Amino acid sequence: MTEVDIRKGMPARKLDRATFEQRFLSRFTDPAFAPLQGELCAIVAAAWDAYAAGRKAPLTRAAGPGFADADYEIAVDWLRARDAIAAAQARHDDPGGAPRILLINGSSRTEHTCPGEMSKSWRLVQIARAAFDGKGFAVDVLDLSRTVSEFGRTIHPCKSCASTAMPLCHWPCSCYPNHSLGQVHDWMNEIYPLWVGAHGIMIVTPVNWYHAPGPLKAMLDRLVCADGGNPDPSSTHGKNAAEAKRLEIAGWPYPRHLAGRIFAAVVHGDTAGAETLRRSLVDWATDLHMTSAGAKAELDGYVGYYEPYATGHQALDRDQAYQAEVRNAAITLREAVTAQRAGKLVAAGQGLPEPRPK
Repeated sequence: MTEVDIRKGMPARKLDRATFEQRFLSRFTDPAFAPLQGELCAIVAAAWDAYAAGRKAPLTRAAGPGFADADYEIAVDWLRARDAIAAAQARHDDPGGAPRILLINGSSRTEHTCPGEMSKSWRLVQIARAAFDGKGFAVDVLDLSRTVSEFGRTIHPCKSCASTAMPLCHWPCSCYPNHSLGQVHDWMNEIYPLWVGAHGIMIVTPVNWYHAPGPLKAMLDRLVCADGGNPDPSSTHGKNAAEAKRLEIAGWPYPRHLAGRIFAAVVHGDTAGAETLRRSLVDWATDLHMTSAGAKAELDGYVGYYEPYATGHQALDRDQAYQAEVRNAAITLREAVTAQRAGKLVAAGQGLPEPRPK
């Protein structure tokens, strides 16, 4: 077998206690915490103990039957996420259940914090949702602006485990929560089941300086584990890079956890970059073995607001043609999901693409 080489050499990131305490206590600057200094001292001491010991997953249990290593201590957080995904998959596969649609607002703009006005993407999501109302669909709306307007609602960045070896990228992601580093409140364990349970997904997003908004990009990155991710962390004993590389060299099957879902992508904003982002989203979804709802859902155009920014909503009010395009995209998605559920097409009539070489 090919010899496995693990490269190391980046500088250490371990904090001394004084720096750790200063950073930890910085979240308690509100004068309301002033009478609680004794309690905070006790809490920071406990937090330092967890940090110094590196207790990423303080609550674990033996993996048990069905895992490669039944005795491996696996994080209870991860097991809960896996169970939620299994329940969502059962809903997805239930032939008697309502077809499910996931509508995603990709904008981080919100009226509940800066800038104090709703996003146009949110309005377009509501236009799309109307196409499913009263048609027998279960609709979930994932509003990514909650990451900037709601306490404890975070999507942590992807650590690119797949770039070391695909088996190191667990399904669902096991990188978070990392309790010792305070990397908690990760929203992805709630987001994964929304994707798994859906038969159709529609992303509505602005383009921000030629790219996807930050929360949307973070979510897309964290969905890499749906494209060949390892459903058994015990097979790599957590994040053992050497074990993962050996598994990949031996031949990894690259399970496609979202295969067959039907998608649509709507991108709006200034002309610069909107079409590039739309094409990128289409390529990304296709790589996950999802399949397009059809040409109407893959909007060839985009809407460009040339007027001053303050009139953006008024420009959308007047742009009835673009609103109609968004409605048509949603209707096309609705019809494709209905046909797929009725067995009249396989993967929206396109068939599943061949697996990409890794």
